Amino acid sequence: MVDTSSDGTAESLAALDDAASTLMSVWSSAHNSPDVPVPSTQLRALFVVERGPVNMSRLAEELGALVSSASRLCDRLEASGLLTRDHGRDRREVTVRLSADGEALLNRIRVRRREDLARILASMPAPARAALLWGLEEFRAAAANPDVGGNSISLLA
Repeated sequence: MVDTSSDGTAESLAALDDAASTLMSVWSSAHNSPDVPVPSTQLRALFVVERGPVNMSRLAEELGALVSSASRLCDRLEASGLLTRDHGRDRREVTVRLSADGEALLNRIRVRRREDLARILASMPAPARAALLWGLEEFRAAAANPDVGGNSISLLA
């Protein structure tokens, strides 16, 4: 059991870091499968676009990239058939959305991730599984709330 008192903060942070690393390994194994035709940066863009059509400026902001870099990334995704560009009334108004193939790819990845997670959760005792799921939901809620400085973390699928 991890000490969650204020005196055990360093131990708690180390345990969380280790658990997050393990979760990321399980999570990313689905992304690194041979049938996933794009690298992780492009996948991240697809997960952002999945939330709904987005313009280039917003996509670049979500990715922490320059608009020109986001546009080139979208060129590659469009050439792969994973997203579609929609031009507005003004040629500068460009939004991108997932194509049917892009949706299918993200769904395949999500199914694979959930299968991996289900296998691991099934090996845990029920009380530990319930505690983990409760703790993760509390963590997600805390991460989604703006902090004292007004910042919040962008949560992807």
